[in-house]
Amino acid sequence: MADCFTVDGVRIAFDDVGSGPPLVLVHGITDNRSLWGPIVDRLKDEYRCVTLDLRGHGDSGDAVDYSALAMATDVGAVVAALGLTEAPRLVGHSLGGVVVTVYAAGAAAAAVVNVDQSLRFGDFAAALTPLEGALRGDGFPEALTAIFASMQGDRLDEATTRLLMSHREHARQDVVLGVWDLVFSTPAADLDALVAQLGPAIEAPYLALHGLPLALGYVEWLHGIIPGAVIEEWPGDGHYLHLVDPDRFVARLRTFFASA
Repeated sequence: MADCFTVDGVRIAFDDVGSGPPLVLVHGITDNRSLWGPIVDRLKDEYRCVTLDLRGHGDSGDAVDYSALAMATDVGAVVAALGLTEAPRLVGHSLGGVVVTVYAAGAAAAAVVNVDQSLRFGDFAAALTPLEGALRGDGFPEALTAIFASMQGDRLDEATTRLLMSHREHARQDVVLGVWDLVFSTPAADLDALVAQLGPAIEAPYLALHGLPLALGYVEWLHGIIPGAVIEEWPGDGHYLHLVDPDRFVARLRTFFASA
């Protein structure tokens, strides 16, 4: 493990494994860099695989700001600390999908892969807002468990399921609420408008892989924001599609990166 510091003074822990073109992998909310183990094992002979813990997660430090906009600077700090001269390929799951999208809108990226994260945040806000009271109160553990249980699916192996459950058990209420504060405090139309501003700045090839069903009209909406985006649904694989079938996921990454 190595570490570095962001522009706002947050310590970010990361691992740097393998050799080849740089590949940065970013985990989702309540998870940490260890979740990329099966993917790194399969790619470390082809890519320099960099995994980091976002602020407030894993071995990284605490922060005042837990927004995805701030977390994009976590990625930037690691890229700078490594002194990368080649623009990295970026893969982000869930919250990480938002983070790498934001990063690519403001910095050079060779390719972006968003794993099961809708960017039409108004849809997410509509689903999450009814749980805001429970998430802010004593019902936080139960509410968080229910949210992820509805997305996880039934195709994960037992060991991965246990690992995910351990992450949920150690999830910090202040961090989760910090991440989702923008969703709770911003009108849905303004949330979607924020993405509409970011999308045109993304010049890198963009792949969105979804294991959960997409909302009606989402494909057309995303193409309007990121015109060249490739959008694929992997029905039944759930939110953690990259862990349901790591071999299939890695094969898709190889193909996409080769064409980027």
